[in-house]
Amino acid sequence: MTGTATTAGTTAELHEARRLDWDGCLNVRDLGGLPTRDGRRTRTGAIVRADNLDRLTAEGQNAMLAHGVRTVIDLRDQVEYRPLLPTPDTVDLVRIPLDALAGPDWWARFGALDGTPLSFRPYLDHCREAVARLVSAVAHARDGGVVVHCGAGRDRTGLAALVLLALADVEPAAIAEDYLLSAPNLRPLWTLLDLPDEEAGIARTLADAGTTADGALHQVLAEFDAAQWLPAADAAALRNRFLEGN
Repeated sequence: MTGTATTAGTTAELHEARRLDWDGCLNVRDLGGLPTRDGRRTRTGAIVRADNLDRLTAEGQNAMLAHGVRTVIDLRDQVEYRPLLPTPDTVDLVRIPLDALAGPDWWARFGALDGTPLSFRPYLDHCREAVARLVSAVAHARDGGVVVHCGAGRDRTGLAALVLLALADVEPAAIAEDYLLSAPNLRPLWTLLDLPDEEAGIARTLADAGTTADGALHQVLAEFDAAQWLPAADAAALRNRFLEGN
């Protein structure tokens, strides 16, 4: 990383500054403040990544609105939607069910990689329509902040964050670091769901592939070519929304 986030101390400060406390959620952070390869930064308040917004309390929902969010993009299948509270009238809800859009063929071939970043490259290669819908939804959302979320805010949301950050030309190390922040945030969730082996299972899948989460992410980013096949207007609108100085 560059700029003010070149040391462990300042990197930790940036991570803490991006963390959002929305009551009912465990894994929410603003994607602003991250360095790009041309020396700029992503804009704070533009895009937030989150876990299950269904659990938001009234206090949490008010915090989301106070952060400027006006569009929620839900990456889950319809059957997963069980909100405690209705979506506020001032917020647009957009559904892009990444799992369903992948289709049974994709799950038969690559489903064993789900839960790890090893699934990201196959998704980018074989589910381009879903990725294009995601980018278009963020790029052309109405004025205000956009929050992208799934269940845990790690896998489907992790893929979404990687795509959006890579299109903004954020430094690969910063993208990988952002993904890795989810693991410690989600430990209480695995306990709550009685899934004590969740992280160990992920580590085994990565080890069997001869890599780590960080290594797998850097490999995806080194081969990232979505900017070449996404609609140019959508990619440009995304960068305009997401980058400071635009």
